[in-house]
Amino acid sequence: MKRIKLTVAYDGTNYCGWQIQPNGNTIESVLDKGIKCVTGEDVHVIGASRTDAGVSALGNVAVFDTESMIPGDRFAYAINQHLPDDVSVVDSCEVSPDFHPRHCNTVKTYEYKIVSSRFPVPQLRNSAWNVPYSLDVDKMRQAAQYLVGEHDFKSFACVRTSAETTIRTIFSVEIEKTPFNTKSSHLADSYVYVIRVTGNGFLYNMVRIIAGTLMQVGKGQLQPQDVKEMLDAKDRTAAGQTAPPQGLTLVNIYFEESEM
Repeated sequence: MKRIKLTVAYDGTNYCGWQIQPNGNTIESVLDKGIKCVTGEDVHVIGASRTDAGVSALGNVAVFDTESMIPGDRFAYAINQHLPDDVSVVDSCEVSPDFHPRHCNTVKTYEYKIVSSRFPVPQLRNSAWNVPYSLDVDKMRQAAQYLVGEHDFKSFACVRTSAETTIRTIFSVEIEKTPFNTKSSHLADSYVYVIRVTGNGFLYNMVRIIAGTLMQVGKGQLQPQDVKEMLDAKDRTAAGQTAPPQGLTLVNIYFEESEM
């Protein structure tokens, strides 16, 4: 028996999230079926991050155990033959039998994309949040700095979270603003904002609440210093709105090699 680690990319638009559910297609179930087609075994993958419905990923991580003789680095090629076009295994390797992606020290990076344009851009409806107004990126960056460091993020977690503790460490929050790359006149004053958050772990809906709060700061509904008061309140009702899922992408999960 050996343990295989998969790095998985997917467009979450048509899925009810990562975790298997009684009624609804999920990333986990698609991977399980693909692996069975390759190995003939009934396996169940263990994911590092159980992303929500509509959320995408460039580098989520999962492991499974198998008796197959296929080399670890070949599983990506084999499994991809049995996956839909919106899910792809982008890397595979054999790891230590006791490696567990949710019991390791990790650094995770998420990106949230916002498009400011007067009217929605249909091509981005599944990958960005459209807001019909410009945002003050300088104020958003000021607000974001209050989030950096170790804090109790209870105000930035869904009230349904089952986490034992709401204390997390954010290493950095970066916000990029770029013009919408088009020659269409009606999009001439449109911009793409990318909020990139890196930390040691995230609570349920935490990044989406951070993105929604920073958007409200950029819009002028909140002031940068309000974010500090939100953290101090430790109350979900004190923070800003929850941004919709389609703008969120899990970019990367970094594990120390010694843990694999």
